[in-house]
Amino acid sequence: MSSFFAMDLRQLNAVLAVADHGSFSAAARALHTVQSNVSTHVAHLERELGVELIDRATGQVTSEGEIVVARTRRIQGELEALAADVASARDQVTGTTHLGVIGTTARWLVAPLVRTMSTRHPGVQVVIHDATTISLLLQLSSGAIDLAVLTLPVTDPDVESEPLFDEDRLLLVPVGHPVGAPDRLSMKDLAGIALLLEPPGSRFRDQLDALAAEAGVELTVLAEVDGTRLMASMVFERFGAAILPASAAPAIIADRWHRIPVDGVPGRSVGLARSRRGLLSAPARALREVLLEVLADAGPRQTGVHLAPGS
Repeated sequence: MSSFFAMDLRQLNAVLAVADHGSFSAAARALHTVQSNVSTHVAHLERELGVELIDRATGQVTSEGEIVVARTRRIQGELEALAADVASARDQVTGTTHLGVIGTTARWLVAPLVRTMSTRHPGVQVVIHDATTISLLLQLSSGAIDLAVLTLPVTDPDVESEPLFDEDRLLLVPVGHPVGAPDRLSMKDLAGIALLLEPPGSRFRDQLDALAAEAGVELTVLAEVDGTRLMASMVFERFGAAILPASAAPAIIADRWHRIPVDGVPGRSVGLARSRRGLLSAPARALREVLLEVLADAGPRQTGVHLAPGS
């Protein structure tokens, strides 16, 4: 317990800076100080904890250091939330909040969200993180982001979520593809169509493989791509066909691709998630409120997107 009270934020921030920037010299530049100060802060904390936090030979964070880094990120988040909450008590919502968004949803949601936030809460800086659901869950757990718009369901017990919308999944094919432009297809019709697919082990790929097996067909893999937005770009560039969420392929670009429903293919559910650890700061609470308002306005204009009740 005495070691805890001997710590100060400079020591914790020094370890975090080395972890984030990869070396003592880079950490010193980021902290606008000299390398000897960073080394001293890290060494003092190591003596107090009785462990090595940074491997001096490689500059890498040790396993004990990873624990300190994770806790420090959460401490920083709570300190920022504290300052923001105090300011909001004076009817001034100020501070920074971090929002993670999966790329296909970010395409149509982020611009009106940031625009509305800047008008409604000009004292709040919104930082957007574009990433996959798996990455966003890790960032929520580490405290790097406050909220995340991601694919449901979320099974992490330390993360709570609320549904935002469901969206159809469609077969997207570039204009001129041998499939043509039928009104709709069945799973059996997918036999022989070379597809861009997520890697095995991803939730939707496993679902799709199971549905194909039930229909007695085997999917033909053109390429395996870990990234919904990248797959959409590859279809756009006429590389091949892919089954993607409706929001990944705007209907307004009808001259570049066809959007074909496939019977039996499940849609995608998207929700808003946050860590169960700690309270949302005033800026994060304001962001959530505005996000729901913007979604209610923009969501119905997205073909194939169906808002959850109450959204």
